Amino acid sequence: MPEVKLFSGTKSRYLAERISDYYGYPLGDISVKTFSDGEMQVVINESVRGSYTFFITSTFGPADNIMELLLMIDSAKRASAGYITAVIPYFGYARQDRKDKPRVPISAKLVANILQASGVNRIMTMDLHAEQIQGFFDIPVDHLKSEAIFMPFLKKQNLSNVTFASPDVGGVKRARSFAKYFERDLVICDKERRVANEVSSITVIGDVLGKDVILVDDIVDTGRHPM
Repeated sequence: MPEVKLFSGTKSRYLAERISDYYGYPLGDISVKTFSDGEMQVVINESVRGSYTFFITSTFGPADNIMELLLMIDSAKRASAGYITAVIPYFGYARQDRKDKPRVPISAKLVANILQASGVNRIMTMDLHAEQIQGFFDIPVDHLKSEAIFMPFLKKQNLSNVTFASPDVGGVKRARSFAKYFERDLVICDKERRVANEVSSITVIGDVLGKDVILVDDIVDTGRHPM
C-alpha cells in the first residue's frame, strides 16, 4: 500500500490536527513563506513520491487560501505524489454557480477548472451551496453532508414544538431533508436583494406562530439580522 500523507493549509490547522489525531498519523511537514509583496512560496519538507497525499484547507477568505492550495497541489505533483486529494470543507465562490444576470462570471466553475488544471486527482468537500457544482468537475468529488452530525444531535434534544425553515428559496431542499426526517412542517423565507448582503424585503411562507424555529442554512456571511 502507498504511504498516506496529510498536510494542512495555513488557515485550517485546527481541523487538520483533529483529522490527523483521529486517523492516527501525524501531519506532514510543509512550510508556506509569504514575501513582502504578498507572493507565497510553498515547500513540502518531506518526500511524497508515490504517496496518497491529502491537503486539508478551506478556501474561505478566499483568494489567498485558494492560491495556497493550488501551490501545494502543484508542489506535490512535481514531487511525483501518487494520488492527490484536496480536502476543502468550505468551498469558496460556491455561491456564484450560475449566470443569473448579464456580464457576471460563473466563479464556482472557474475555481473547479483551476483546481483541475493544478493536477489534483480528487476533491472532498461538504455542504456545497449548490449540489450541481459537483458536475463542474471532471474528476471524482466526494460531497459530504453535515446532516449526518446535526440530525442525531437534534434528535437527542427531544424538541417538541419545532418547525424547520429555509432562509431562501435556494435552500428549500436542504431544509426539507430535516423537516422530512423529523416529520415537521417546513417554512420558506422568500427574500429579495437589490445589493449583495442586504435584504430589501422578506416574505415568510408558512406558519411560525408560537413555534421554535430551526433555521437550516449553509453559509453565514455577515451574521446580521436580515432586515
